[in-house]
Amino acid sequence: MADTQTTGTGINDPKPVSPLQPVQLSLEDTFQFRCHKGIPCFNACCKNIDIMLTPYDVLMLKRRFGLSSREFIDRYTRDYSMDAHGMPGLKLATKEGSRECTFLTPEGCGVYEDRPSACRYYALGMLAMRKTGSPTDEDSYFVVKEDHCLGHFEPKQQTVREYRREQGIEPYDEANREWRQILLKKRSAGPTIGRPSTRSFEMFFLASYDLDGFRDFVSSPGFEQLFELEPALKQAILAADEKLLAFAFRFLKQVLFGEFSIPVRKDAADRRRELLKEKVRRVEEEAMRRRMADEDLKYEDLE
Repeated sequence: MADTQTTGTGINDPKPVSPLQPVQLSLEDTFQFRCHKGIPCFNACCKNIDIMLTPYDVLMLKRRFGLSSREFIDRYTRDYSMDAHGMPGLKLATKEGSRECTFLTPEGCGVYEDRPSACRYYALGMLAMRKTGSPTDEDSYFVVKEDHCLGHFEPKQQTVREYRREQGIEPYDEANREWRQILLKKRSAGPTIGRPSTRSFEMFFLASYDLDGFRDFVSSPGFEQLFELEPALKQAILAADEKLLAFAFRFLKQVLFGEFSIPVRKDAADRRRELLKEKVRRVEEEAMRRRMADEDLKYEDLE
């Protein structure tokens, strides 16, 4: 699955080597495809993967294995940069020394019920596009035809909408929609936003992928001092992963783009300024102490 931006000038037309077919599909358009165990190419697509994981993918898979977010990330993913600024992302790990999916078994996908959204979409590609001047993004679909795949010759026709329902894609797209919009806005804004700070990247990773770590962050005294949430709302958010993930995306929009939807305590800014002043004072005192120590060393040999 891919996210992209368009200016309405045809820049999304695939290059000649692209497996994307240059026909844009709507939900009601039909295409021909069927994958099943009896087909000779079964599992071939899983032996050469490059799968970007979404936040909801990580949530469902870590839940399947009964792992914390951090444990799942460390065992089954690898880091990569999503753009030239170094926006942190995760890809599904492969077996050592190959490009084969770490979850592939002789019988097929070992996590089929909780497989990532990119796997569910295959052999479709989904593009989230925002035309120049448009405040919203639009979803478009394309058929992905790779040389090894024989599923396109199977006699089954279905609409894009039917295929999405059959593959269980809809809840994944719904859970990831706000996150995809964050990525799209970051790309479309370009120089207007510039390169986010290192701290912003850290918060993006925490809120996107390390949901258990983000829960600890929301539960921390520091968060409580800065943000003002109704106790019942905060309790509901902390109790349900899906609600916490949706809140994480609200938090990211506030951090990255200044879209304030989480109330900030009125005295928080003053408190943070005082803490900053105290930090500066300590740094200056330490610098002065080191300068005095250096001066003392100059005269030690004269004694």
